[in-house]
Amino acid sequence: MLRPLLFLCALIAPTGAQWSYQQTFNESSVVDISSCPITYYGQQYEQLYVNITSGNVTVCFNGFFNPETGGDCIVERSLGTESFYFQTYSNYYDYCYFYIYFNNMYLVHYISGTQPYLYSFNYISDPTEFELQVGGTTVDTVNVTAYATYYFSISGCRHSGQMYRHGTVISSDPETCFSLTCHETAALNTSSCGPLERCQGNNICVLASTCTVTGPTIIDVHGQINSIQDRCAYSLFSTPLLPDFLVLGNFRDRRRKDVSFLDSVTLRVDGHDIHLEQGGRVQLDDSTLTLSSSSQLVHGVQLSKDQTGVTADLSNLNISVFFDGDTAQILLEGSSVEGLCGNSRRSLSDLRLSEYSSTSCEMQYSETADSTINCTSVTERCNLLKEAPFSSCNSDIDPEPYITACTNTLCKYPAVDGLNCQFLKAYARACSLHNHALDGWTSKTGCSSEAFCQDRTCSDHEFCGEKTVGGDTRCFCRAIFASKYQENNSFGDPTVCMQDSASVTLVGCLLEDKGLDYSALHLNDPTCRGQVDELTHMVTFGFNSSNSCGTVVTTNNSELIYKNTIMTQNSSSDIITRHDQVYIDFSCVQTQPDIKTATFRIRDSSVIQHITSGVWDYTLIMKAFTDAGRTQAVESSTEVQLNQKIWVELKTDGLDGDMVAVVTDSCWATDQPSPDSSPRYDLIINGCANPADQTVQVKDNGLGTSNYFSFNMFEFTGGSGEVFLHCKLHVCPKQNNCVPTCPGAARRRRSARSKYEGEAFISMAWTH
Repeated sequence: MLRPLLFLCALIAPTGAQWSYQQTFNESSVVDISSCPITYYGQQYEQLYVNITSGNVTVCFNGFFNPETGGDCIVERSLGTESFYFQTYSNYYDYCYFYIYFNNMYLVHYISGTQPYLYSFNYISDPTEFELQVGGTTVDTVNVTAYATYYFSISGCRHSGQMYRHGTVISSDPETCFSLTCHETAALNTSSCGPLERCQGNNICVLASTCTVTGPTIIDVHGQINSIQDRCAYSLFSTPLLPDFLVLGNFRDRRRKDVSFLDSVTLRVDGHDIHLEQGGRVQLDDSTLTLSSSSQLVHGVQLSKDQTGVTADLSNLNISVFFDGDTAQILLEGSSVEGLCGNSRRSLSDLRLSEYSSTSCEMQYSETADSTINCTSVTERCNLLKEAPFSSCNSDIDPEPYITACTNTLCKYPAVDGLNCQFLKAYARACSLHNHALDGWTSKTGCSSEAFCQDRTCSDHEFCGEKTVGGDTRCFCRAIFASKYQENNSFGDPTVCMQDSASVTLVGCLLEDKGLDYSALHLNDPTCRGQVDELTHMVTFGFNSSNSCGTVVTTNNSELIYKNTIMTQNSSSDIITRHDQVYIDFSCVQTQPDIKTATFRIRDSSVIQHITSGVWDYTLIMKAFTDAGRTQAVESSTEVQLNQKIWVELKTDGLDGDMVAVVTDSCWATDQPSPDSSPRYDLIINGCANPADQTVQVKDNGLGTSNYFSFNMFEFTGGSGEVFLHCKLHVCPKQNNCVPTCPGAARRRRSARSKYEGEAFISMAWTH
């Protein structure tokens, strides 16, 4: 019985072997094998649980054998024993073993390097069988014949509670290029695309490059940087593979005139422009697209939007463009690159796209340095990109270009509007595109991965920024746009004065700069409030002839002055206020006809015209009088003084007064015979007296077949000395309400004109 054992020892025990003392066990026992631990199908153990009976022997590694719960065990069912011997051996180099001897049978565990094996030596005439179990399930069976030695491997891998033999592919996803394999060394191996690669599908990885555009800086696919100094559009990327495709960046000013920022990204494809703008807004030419996380195909571009920004994919070219309102990142796979993203040798001026830029985009501005900026602390902040967790990506994505972009910008421009995180976020996303997760970077830096100013839409002269650092956002005026108002200490454009109306337009973002809510402003009449343009955010206040809004009319020599005020609304119960009080006066000046002693004579004492229009056939007479009763007609010999009141009657003959009425729509004067000549002075507008001339009165308009009006005689300043009076009239069926609605009159509904109304035009001339 000892001879085979001695033979075995002589065979495999070199000089310097370290034997443990041979132990004999007469019952089931736990044996310490920590000096030569066993790796059993991917799991290492340092104890043996040997269970001996007359019928079988079990050697387990995670507890005594229990058929109900199972375990990692070797079960021998034919050669039981009443006792066993155990001994371990190890050397100082690369292998060790232990053996168990029972009933002329050796079970030997042998380790050479990292590979575990089992030997069985059978020195009797009866064959035997070993069951190799993992978790109670037999994974292998070894039959050892009489007088034979059998060698077998117990290497394998464990994954998700399952055992896999070496060389087995456990899982594989060709779309992500990820696979999990039990290696020949019985180690779990994962494989996927490299950090600078991307899976193209079918387990094919291709080299991917990233171009990052953030603030005024372009970091091209080679890690080189370029900086934009003006407010123009530039070619970022184009490829000869698709001649009609172009990606360009539009750079604009924000809080300072001398620092430009990437403001939007435009994809030109198939003759169409897809604009990716701040706030997550996407425009296709002149229309706004509504996007979601589900891709929408637009002219061959897959567009989608989530809380981080907007993504545009061209899968046929393996190009992806991402924009979060501040930073654009273009992912390219194996494409030849032209433009600023490709480290082009062409100058910036060659890559400037004037058709997408304003005419003054190249103008340079200078401003005084911001004394509140601490460049030392800015540099410390930017250098976080070289610390954990960012440092795990540093070997694949060089942080230095991002640090340079960060410090160059924030040493000149205040760290507001999310800039404190913008460059860190850009680096983190570039790393994520190359499979670096950078866990915990947001909590360490106090940043968010979500897009800044998401879903807030600003006008072309505005940009989205923070009300307070880290607080809510709003639309701010761009510095260059606001400067023309700030130089004049104004909130808007000059007053626009028309013949019968006046308006003034204020800039919404300038009002907000002063903490003013446009909805709390009104004119002298508190019911007259500003109207905001939803696209431009400009706020317009105005009054006209139908609603004076409390306009005050005063005279100054020959001038009529119409004045109103934009003011803050305050409650009568407010004793104090903590908001600036607003009083913005605006006015229009109109010159009155000069009052002189000159006299006028009418050329024709009455004007008679025969009118035929549709079903109407009548005579229209225009005649002037010097008295309210219209009994003293103005003849060609009558002298009329300047500022003398004149009554003009418009009378018809041939119309049925029970069926129709005559409405005088407008009357005006010119100093030339043509009614379309200039200057023009209005007396009647839309059937009502011109509110700007208090001498004009209109009577019986729309009541019958005649009406009349009065005014004080005038002449044109510097004119020819002639006044030509023109009137337009129409015939109105009395079944409609024919009386015009004028300011101060009872509110009445005026019906639309009948298609059978007779239109008429008549003129009268006066001269010195």
